[in-house]
Amino acid sequence: MKKRIFVTATNTDIGKTYTTSLLLKAFTAKGVRVGAVKLMETGVVQNAPDATLLLKILKECNKEFEDVDVSQIVPITYELPAAPYIASGKKTVDLDLLTRTIETIEKKCDLLIIEGAGGLYVPLDSQYMMIDMIKYFKATALLVTHCSLGCINDTLLSEKALQRENIDYLSVFNCKGNEESFSKVSEPYFIDTRENILKVDDDIDTICDVLYNL
Repeated sequence: MKKRIFVTATNTDIGKTYTTSLLLKAFTAKGVRVGAVKLMETGVVQNAPDATLLLKILKECNKEFEDVDVSQIVPITYELPAAPYIASGKKTVDLDLLTRTIETIEKKCDLLIIEGAGGLYVPLDSQYMMIDMIKYFKATALLVTHCSLGCINDTLLSEKALQRENIDYLSVFNCKGNEESFSKVSEPYFIDTRENILKVDDDIDTICDVLYNL
């Protein structure tokens, strides 16, 4: 099995695809043959925008993806922008399809980045949550969190969930222009309670190094 990194977040619209894009470019610059899969994407009417962006970057980073189609990057799509449990009409998630997709893409890479949908406790069906996919596919988790007011609570809750499941993880902050606010209202807590504060835009090379060795 190749090295697998599962990009998740404290909620939706936190920056999973943005972070995955930076990881693909940074790992490529380090000489790593990369691949990516987005397990499922909701809110898809015609094209899957997140998966389309990832495939564009993959084709720039790894020539083995030149003839790959978007459907091979995102095997499951739904039109309704909702949790997969709801968007699918309460259908059982097709784990065999997801597994086949991952195994096919891994033939083209040495390190696979798997991007989730929403946060850790987004329901996929009546049995599985997104967090279950991290364990199911034996991946290391990258938890992307925001820098707005409330990020302390959101970050700690998600980290506790990962810890309960004994999942190896790294937490990183995607500030999206909220750097000044973060430094005043939230960052002091993290400075006092952890050794390193890694930010997506500033520390992507370090993030890659840490993830590769987890």
